[in-house]
Amino acid sequence: MRTRLTVAAIAAASALLLTGCVDNSAPPTDNNAAPGAEIQVDQAAEALLPDEIREAGKLMIGMDIGYAPNEFKKEDGSADGWAVELGNAMAAKLGLTTEYQQSAFDRIIPAVNGGTFDIGYSSFTDTAEREQSVDFVNYYNAGVQWAQQIGKAVNPDDACGLTVSVQATTYEETEELPAKSAACEAAGKEPINILKFESQDEATNALALGRADAMSADSPITQYAVAQVSDKIELAGDAFEVAPYGIAVAKGSELAAALQAALQSLVDDGTYMDILTKWGVQDGAIDEITINAATKG
Repeated sequence: MRTRLTVAAIAAASALLLTGCVDNSAPPTDNNAAPGAEIQVDQAAEALLPDEIREAGKLMIGMDIGYAPNEFKKEDGSADGWAVELGNAMAAKLGLTTEYQQSAFDRIIPAVNGGTFDIGYSSFTDTAEREQSVDFVNYYNAGVQWAQQIGKAVNPDDACGLTVSVQATTYEETEELPAKSAACEAAGKEPINILKFESQDEATNALALGRADAMSADSPITQYAVAQVSDKIELAGDAFEVAPYGIAVAKGSELAAALQAALQSLVDDGTYMDILTKWGVQDGAIDEITINAATKG
């Protein structure tokens, strides 16, 4: 899944590291050549849209735009990343445009339920707990993956007493690391020191500068971060706990079926795989778009 970078992008990342700031938002080579640029409306999918969405002509999307390579901001402030390209293609299949609204990660689902956003689209892991408040249209499989400083020997299954950096409110911060830390204490060992940051860039930076022993994030994010500062950090084992990403919609909304049909159309015509392959994240591709995979399987 590791994204190939230009020499200039790696050099820029190294320069930022020296000033204490790692920027994980550099796009892959040929980023402007978007696959599937000419997307035809899928009439069957469009017919499933709720009337109010069709009449509005666009999807209001809540996104925490700081999780490269999935979603991040370009220099002009606009949203970019493989998930953004996929979201734009999905909307095009429905005859809609997209409007991405920056939001703190933990505020997106409440805003979907409150009607501020039509969808929450920010690398959400579909979990049974989250499905109690929203429905998820599943579009990708991602695991958890750790990184370490080069030459270190970190075992994600035996991290007691270590400091692990993580982006706040992600699955890794709320579920994975607390569970592992509790297991450490139950075994009479030192707990894991969970070093939380508002952005993934800060979590990566903490590891690169030695403030943390390891970092935990979703597999495409960890692999991309390692590629950005490959002279400082490396992967610490393979991905594990592979689970689906989902687009959050209000519970029981008809919009879920429309999004599912649009994404399946992209899978069937090859656009979906073109986009993932372009960004180097095709290992997480799925053949069938589902709804609420965490509880329905």
